[in-house]
Amino acid sequence: MATVDLESHFLNATEAAAVAASVWRGKGDGKAADGAAVEAMRAVFDKVPFDGRVAIGEGERDDAPMLWIGEPLGSMQGSPDAPSIDIAVDPLECTNHVAKDLPNAMAVLAAAPRGTLLHAPDCYMDKIAGPSELSGEISLEADVSYNVEAACAALGKRSDELNVVAMDRPRHDQLVKDLKAHSVNVILIGDGDVSAALNAADPDSHIDMLMGIGAAPEGVITATAMRGLDAPFEGRLVFKNEGHRERAERMIDGDIERTWDRDELCSSDDSLFIGTGVCKGRTEGVRMLGQGRAAVHSEIIDVANKAHRFISSEREL
Repeated sequence: MATVDLESHFLNATEAAAVAASVWRGKGDGKAADGAAVEAMRAVFDKVPFDGRVAIGEGERDDAPMLWIGEPLGSMQGSPDAPSIDIAVDPLECTNHVAKDLPNAMAVLAAAPRGTLLHAPDCYMDKIAGPSELSGEISLEADVSYNVEAACAALGKRSDELNVVAMDRPRHDQLVKDLKAHSVNVILIGDGDVSAALNAADPDSHIDMLMGIGAAPEGVITATAMRGLDAPFEGRLVFKNEGHRERAERMIDGDIERTWDRDELCSSDDSLFIGTGVCKGRTEGVRMLGQGRAAVHSEIIDVANKAHRFISSEREL
Protein backbone atom coordinates (compact mmCIF):
# COMPACT_ATOMS: atom_id res chain seq x y z
CA MET A 1 0.00 0.00 0.00
CA ALA A 2 1.43 3.38 -1.03
CA THR A 3 1.26 6.57 1.00
CA VAL A 4 -1.35 8.02 -1.33
CA ASP A 5 -3.62 5.03 -0.66
CA LEU A 6 -3.93 6.29 2.91
CA GLU A 7 -5.00 9.77 1.86
CA SER A 8 -8.56 9.47 3.17
CA HIS A 9 -7.27 8.39 6.59
CA PHE A 10 -4.79 11.27 6.80
CA LEU A 11 -7.46 13.72 5.66
CA ASN A 12 -9.71 12.40 8.42
CA ALA A 13 -6.91 13.16 10.91
CA THR A 14 -6.44 16.78 9.83
CA GLU A 15 -10.19 17.37 9.60
CA ALA A 16 -10.75 16.01 13.11
CA ALA A 17 -7.95 18.19 14.49
CA ALA A 18 -9.26 21.30 12.73
CA VAL A 19 -12.80 20.85 14.01
CA ALA A 20 -11.59 20.22 17.57
CA ALA A 21 -9.41 23.33 17.51
CA SER A 22 -12.12 25.50 15.96
CA VAL A 23 -14.21 25.29 19.13
CA TRP A 24 -11.53 27.50 20.74
CA ARG A 25 -11.42 30.23 18.09
CA GLY A 26 -11.30 33.70 19.59
CA LYS A 27 -11.34 32.45 23.18
CA GLY A 28 -7.76 33.49 23.98
CA ASP A 29 -6.56 29.99 24.91
CA GLY A 30 -4.17 28.72 22.28
CA LYS A 31 -2.91 25.89 24.49
CA ALA A 32 -6.41 24.49 24.89
CA ALA A 33 -6.95 24.68 21.13
CA ASP A 34 -3.63 22.94 20.50
CA GLY A 35 -4.38 20.22 23.04
CA ALA A 36 -7.78 19.58 21.49
CA ALA A 37 -6.25 19.30 18.02
CA VAL A 38 -3.55 16.87 19.20
CA GLU A 39 -6.02 14.61 21.00
CA ALA A 40 -8.38 14.52 18.01
CA MET A 41 -5.60 13.78 15.53
CA ARG A 42 -4.04 11.08 17.72
CA ALA A 43 -7.42 9.36 18.12
CA VAL A 44 -7.71 9.07 14.34
CA PHE A 45 -4.12 7.93 13.86
CA ASP A 46 -4.65 5.13 16.37
CA LYS A 47 -7.11 3.53 13.92
CA VAL A 48 -5.20 4.06 10.65
CA PRO A 49 -4.02 0.75 9.10
CA PHE A 50 -0.31 1.53 8.91
CA ASP A 51 2.96 1.31 10.81
CA GLY A 52 3.52 5.02 11.33
CA ARG A 53 6.07 7.19 13.10
CA VAL A 54 6.33 10.90 13.82
CA ALA A 55 9.54 11.82 11.99
CA ILE A 56 9.40 15.45 13.02
CA GLY A 57 6.81 17.28 15.07
CA GLU A 58 6.43 19.63 17.98
CA GLY A 59 7.56 18.20 21.29
CA GLU A 60 9.56 15.39 22.81
CA ARG A 61 8.07 12.32 24.46
CA ASP A 62 7.66 13.95 27.89
CA ASP A 63 5.96 17.06 26.50
CA ALA A 64 2.40 15.65 26.38
CA PRO A 65 -0.07 16.25 24.80
CA MET A 66 2.14 16.84 21.77
CA LEU A 67 2.54 14.22 19.06
CA TRP A 68 6.13 13.56 20.07
CA ILE A 69 9.05 12.92 17.76
CA GLY A 70 9.43 9.19 17.26
CA GLU A 71 5.91 8.42 18.49
CA PRO A 72 4.49 5.25 16.89
CA LEU A 73 1.21 5.75 15.06
CA GLY A 74 -1.35 3.44 13.52
CA SER A 75 -3.10 0.14 14.19
CA MET A 76 -0.51 -2.11 12.50
CA GLN A 77 2.67 -1.43 14.47
CA GLY A 78 5.28 -4.09 13.72
CA SER A 79 3.19 -5.90 11.11
CA PRO A 80 5.24 -7.09 8.11
CA ASP A 81 2.23 -6.33 5.90
CA ALA A 82 1.81 -2.74 7.08
CA PRO A 83 2.90 0.27 5.05
CA SER A 84 5.78 1.90 6.93
CA ILE A 85 5.14 5.64 6.84
CA ASP A 86 6.76 8.71 8.40
CA ILE A 87 4.69 11.73 9.36
CA ALA A 88 5.75 15.36 9.72
CA VAL A 89 3.00 17.03 11.65
CA ASP A 90 1.63 20.13 13.29
CA PRO A 91 -1.88 19.39 14.59
CA LEU A 92 -2.43 23.14 14.94
CA GLU A 93 -0.31 25.52 12.90
CA CYS A 94 -0.82 29.11 14.15
CA THR A 95 -1.94 28.34 17.69
CA ASN A 96 -1.98 32.03 18.60
CA HIS A 97 -4.11 32.82 15.55
CA VAL A 98 -6.81 30.44 16.77
CA ALA A 99 -6.78 32.12 20.17
CA LYS A 100 -7.38 35.47 18.46
CA ASP A 101 -9.41 34.15 15.49
CA LEU A 102 -6.87 35.37 12.95
CA PRO A 103 -6.24 33.94 9.44
CA ASN A 104 -4.33 30.88 8.24
CA ALA A 105 -4.53 28.56 11.25
CA MET A 106 -4.77 24.96 10.08
CA ALA A 107 -4.13 21.33 10.97
CA VAL A 108 -1.34 20.14 8.70
CA LEU A 109 0.77 17.08 7.95
CA ALA A 110 3.07 15.51 5.41
CA ALA A 111 3.36 11.75 4.92
CA ALA A 112 5.99 9.72 3.08
CA PRO A 113 7.66 6.27 3.22
CA ARG A 114 9.85 5.55 6.26
CA GLY A 115 13.17 7.37 6.13
CA THR A 116 12.26 9.84 3.39
CA LEU A 117 11.35 12.82 5.61
CA LEU A 118 13.99 14.63 7.65
CA HIS A 119 14.01 13.10 11.14
CA ALA A 120 15.16 15.91 13.42
CA PRO A 121 14.40 17.49 16.80
CA ASP A 122 11.88 20.26 17.31
CA CYS A 123 14.08 23.24 16.57
CA TYR A 124 14.08 26.23 14.25
CA MET A 125 14.77 26.25 10.52
CA ASP A 126 15.94 29.05 8.25
CA LYS A 127 13.85 28.88 5.07
CA ILE A 128 13.51 30.27 1.59
CA ALA A 129 10.69 29.49 -0.83
CA GLY A 130 9.13 30.88 -3.97
CA PRO A 131 7.31 30.06 -7.21
CA SER A 132 8.55 27.55 -9.77
CA GLU A 133 10.18 30.35 -11.78
CA LEU A 134 12.71 30.75 -8.97
CA SER A 135 13.89 27.12 -9.02
CA GLY A 136 17.68 27.17 -9.21
CA GLU A 137 17.69 30.96 -8.83
CA ILE A 138 17.40 31.54 -5.05
CA SER A 139 19.23 29.86 -2.19
CA LEU A 140 20.04 30.11 1.51
CA GLU A 141 23.68 29.90 0.43
CA ALA A 142 23.34 33.36 -1.13
CA ASP A 143 22.87 36.71 0.58
CA VAL A 144 19.76 38.89 0.48
CA SER A 145 21.06 41.08 -2.32
CA TYR A 146 21.71 38.10 -4.58
CA ASN A 147 18.30 36.55 -3.92
CA VAL A 148 16.47 39.81 -4.50
CA GLU A 149 18.29 40.45 -7.77
CA ALA A 150 17.80 36.84 -8.91
CA ALA A 151 14.09 36.92 -8.10
CA CYS A 152 13.60 40.23 -9.90
CA ALA A 153 15.35 38.91 -13.00
CA ALA A 154 13.44 35.60 -13.05
CA LEU A 155 10.05 37.18 -12.38
CA GLY A 156 10.54 40.26 -14.52
CA LYS A 157 9.88 42.63 -11.63
CA ARG A 158 11.56 45.67 -10.14
CA SER A 159 12.66 45.28 -6.52
CA ASP A 160 9.93 47.67 -5.39
CA GLU A 161 7.39 45.30 -6.97
CA LEU A 162 8.73 42.28 -5.10
CA ASN A 163 6.66 41.04 -2.13
CA VAL A 164 8.52 38.99 0.48
CA VAL A 165 6.92 37.44 3.58
CA ALA A 166 8.78 37.00 6.88
CA MET A 167 7.69 36.20 10.42
CA ASP A 168 7.35 39.31 12.57
CA ARG A 169 10.13 38.46 15.02
CA PRO A 170 13.12 40.38 16.43
CA ARG A 171 15.42 37.74 14.90
CA HIS A 172 14.44 39.09 11.48
CA ASP A 173 15.34 42.71 12.12
CA GLN A 174 18.46 42.51 9.95
CA LEU A 175 16.68 40.54 7.21
CA VAL A 176 13.92 43.17 7.06
CA LYS A 177 16.50 45.97 7.02
CA ASP A 178 18.37 44.31 4.15
CA LEU A 179 15.20 43.74 2.14
CA LYS A 180 14.03 47.30 2.62
CA ALA A 181 17.45 48.57 1.55
CA HIS A 182 16.52 47.13 -1.86
CA SER A 183 13.05 48.73 -1.70
CA VAL A 184 11.40 45.30 -1.40
CA ASN A 185 7.86 45.21 0.00
CA VAL A 186 8.17 43.25 3.26
CA ILE A 187 4.99 41.60 4.56
CA LEU A 188 5.33 40.64 8.22
CA ILE A 189 3.12 37.87 9.62
CA GLY A 190 2.52 36.80 13.19
CA ASP A 191 2.45 33.07 12.41
CA GLY A 192 1.71 30.76 9.51
CA ASP A 193 4.79 30.30 7.35
CA VAL A 194 3.33 27.12 5.79
CA SER A 195 0.55 29.18 4.26
CA ALA A 196 3.04 31.90 3.37
CA ALA A 197 5.22 29.46 1.42
CA LEU A 198 2.20 28.01 -0.36
CA ASN A 199 1.15 31.54 -1.28
CA ALA A 200 4.64 32.23 -2.60
CA ALA A 201 4.35 29.17 -4.87
CA ASP A 202 0.86 30.12 -6.03
CA PRO A 203 0.89 31.92 -9.41
CA ASP A 204 -2.33 33.68 -8.44
CA SER A 205 -0.90 35.09 -5.21
CA HIS A 206 0.75 38.48 -4.80
CA ILE A 207 3.49 36.88 -2.64
CA ASP A 208 6.82 36.27 -4.37
CA MET A 209 9.01 34.74 -1.66
CA LEU A 210 9.12 33.49 1.92
CA MET A 211 12.32 34.15 3.83
CA GLY A 212 13.46 33.78 7.43
CA ILE A 213 13.42 31.47 10.41
CA GLY A 214 10.43 29.43 11.53
CA ALA A 215 9.82 26.00 13.04
CA ALA A 216 11.55 22.94 11.57
CA PRO A 217 8.49 20.63 11.47
CA GLU A 218 6.65 23.17 9.33
CA GLY A 219 9.73 23.36 7.11
CA VAL A 220 9.60 19.63 6.33
CA ILE A 221 5.85 19.82 5.79
CA THR A 222 6.32 22.77 3.45
CA ALA A 223 9.10 21.04 1.52
CA THR A 224 6.72 18.15 0.80
CA ALA A 225 4.08 20.54 -0.52
CA MET A 226 6.61 22.44 -2.62
CA ARG A 227 7.86 19.18 -4.14
CA GLY A 228 4.33 18.53 -5.34
CA LEU A 229 4.06 22.07 -6.71
CA ASP A 230 7.50 21.91 -8.39
CA ALA A 231 8.47 25.04 -6.47
CA PRO A 232 11.79 25.77 -4.73
CA PHE A 233 12.40 25.38 -1.01
CA GLU A 234 15.56 25.18 1.09
CA GLY A 235 15.97 24.78 4.84
CA ARG A 236 18.80 24.92 7.36
CA LEU A 237 18.41 23.94 11.02
CA VAL A 238 18.84 26.64 13.65
CA PHE A 239 19.29 25.47 17.24
CA LYS A 240 17.67 27.20 20.20
CA ASN A 241 19.94 25.46 22.71
CA GLU A 242 22.68 22.87 23.05
CA GLY A 243 20.15 20.18 23.88
CA HIS A 244 18.58 20.49 20.45
CA ARG A 245 22.02 20.47 18.82
CA GLU A 246 22.99 17.31 20.68
CA ARG A 247 19.74 15.56 19.71
CA ALA A 248 20.25 16.58 16.08
CA GLU A 249 23.73 15.07 16.14
CA ARG A 250 22.24 11.78 17.33
CA MET A 251 19.34 11.80 14.88
CA ILE A 252 21.01 13.08 11.71
CA ASP A 253 23.90 11.43 9.90
CA GLY A 254 26.35 14.05 8.72
CA ASP A 255 26.55 17.83 8.86
CA ILE A 256 23.65 19.12 10.95
CA GLU A 257 24.29 22.71 9.84
CA ARG A 258 24.12 22.00 6.12
CA THR A 259 21.49 23.41 3.79
CA TRP A 260 18.87 20.90 2.73
CA ASP A 261 17.06 21.42 -0.54
CA ARG A 262 13.41 20.50 -1.02
CA ASP A 263 14.02 16.98 -2.31
CA GLU A 264 16.35 16.14 0.57
CA LEU A 265 13.84 17.21 3.21
CA CYS A 266 11.24 15.07 1.44
CA SER A 267 13.02 12.56 -0.79
CA SER A 268 10.08 10.51 -2.09
CA ASP A 269 7.46 11.21 -4.73
CA ASP A 270 5.17 8.83 -2.84
CA SER A 271 4.26 11.63 -0.44
CA LEU A 272 1.31 13.76 0.55
CA PHE A 273 0.66 17.20 1.98
CA ILE A 274 -2.69 17.87 3.65
CA GLY A 275 -3.82 21.03 5.40
CA THR A 276 -7.31 21.56 6.81
CA GLY A 277 -8.23 25.12 7.68
CA VAL A 278 -9.28 26.12 11.19
CA CYS A 279 -9.53 29.86 10.56
CA LYS A 280 -10.11 31.38 7.15
CA GLY A 281 -6.99 31.72 5.01
CA ARG A 282 -5.99 29.48 2.13
CA THR A 283 -9.27 27.69 2.81
CA GLU A 284 -12.56 28.83 4.30
CA GLY A 285 -11.74 27.29 7.65
CA VAL A 286 -14.24 25.39 9.80
CA ARG A 287 -17.83 26.63 9.62
CA MET A 288 -20.41 25.43 12.14
CA LEU A 289 -23.63 24.36 10.42
CA GLY A 290 -25.75 23.62 13.47
CA GLN A 291 -27.38 20.35 14.44
CA GLY A 292 -24.00 18.92 15.39
CA ARG A 293 -22.32 19.33 12.01
CA ALA A 294 -19.46 21.41 10.62
CA ALA A 295 -18.20 22.24 7.14
CA VAL A 296 -14.47 21.71 6.67
CA HIS A 297 -12.17 22.77 3.85
CA SER A 298 -8.81 21.23 3.00
CA GLU A 299 -5.89 21.59 0.60
CA ILE A 300 -4.28 18.36 -0.66
CA ILE A 301 -1.09 17.97 -2.68
CA ASP A 302 -0.45 14.48 -4.07
CA VAL A 303 3.23 14.61 -5.01
CA ALA A 304 3.30 11.40 -7.06
CA ASN A 305 0.51 12.55 -9.36
CA LYS A 306 1.34 16.27 -9.16
CA ALA A 307 -2.31 16.72 -8.16
CA HIS A 308 -3.24 19.85 -6.20
CA ARG A 309 -6.81 20.34 -5.14
CA PHE A 310 -9.09 21.99 -2.59
CA ILE A 311 -11.96 19.93 -1.20
CA SER A 312 -14.89 20.53 1.15
CA SER A 313 -16.89 18.13 3.28
CA GLU A 314 -19.13 17.96 6.32
CA ARG A 315 -18.36 16.28 9.65
CA GLU A 316 -20.30 15.40 12.73
CA LEU A 317 -19.07 17.14 15.88
